[in-house]
Amino acid sequence: MKILALESSALTASCAICEENLVVCESSITAGLTHSQTLMVMVENMLNNAKQRLEDIDAIAVSVGPGSFTGLRIGVSSAKGMAKALNCPCIGVSTLWALARNLEGMEAIVCSVMDARREQVYNALFDMRKGKKSRLCEDRAISIDELIEQLRLMKYDMPIVLVGDGAELCYDKMKQVLDVRIAPPQLRLQRAASVGLCGLEKLKSGEFCLESEVIPTYLRLSQAERIRKELGGKQ
Repeated sequence: MKILALESSALTASCAICEENLVVCESSITAGLTHSQTLMVMVENMLNNAKQRLEDIDAIAVSVGPGSFTGLRIGVSSAKGMAKALNCPCIGVSTLWALARNLEGMEAIVCSVMDARREQVYNALFDMRKGKKSRLCEDRAISIDELIEQLRLMKYDMPIVLVGDGAELCYDKMKQVLDVRIAPPQLRLQRAASVGLCGLEKLKSGEFCLESEVIPTYLRLSQAERIRKELGGKQ
């Protein structure tokens, strides 16, 4: 099975083609450009450079969040459009799960963290020890202080490794009280290859749906919705 994967949940825009356990090709950019400018251009260039045909793709995988509201909408709508045109399955993948897959093979508790502003992070925990890939909690928005307290109470007997664009932020606050490490720069940010490998697993297990059913997972209200709520719903 050959899968085309898209990642646009944060600053990094990335696309990849995965086939079984092989990353056939991947393109990534973290330069502050909008994903509407870069993502589909990257896909076209990657396909051309790797001599791959869109018609040979068996499924589309896309990071569905949490993450940037605008970035997620661009990635999900692009994936759904291609899946509909190709009449192939569309697979939504948790951004936090895909981040943890960056560190597959590492003996550690992986703590995926994305900066959600206001001293909060989007977070999930995964047990990657002894070849396992076990989710320890659901995706959530949580304050950094609350996350630190939870990790202290859990008393893991393995190092905790931070991955994601919130890793440095959390590391600076955690390193004095926890046995915590930070993923190396080349593995720290979102990668479409990891989205693709997660998507292949879901495809093989039958966890896919119509493209119309793939929707972004935001986990919290947008800034405009928060302001409206704070104002009591007033216009």
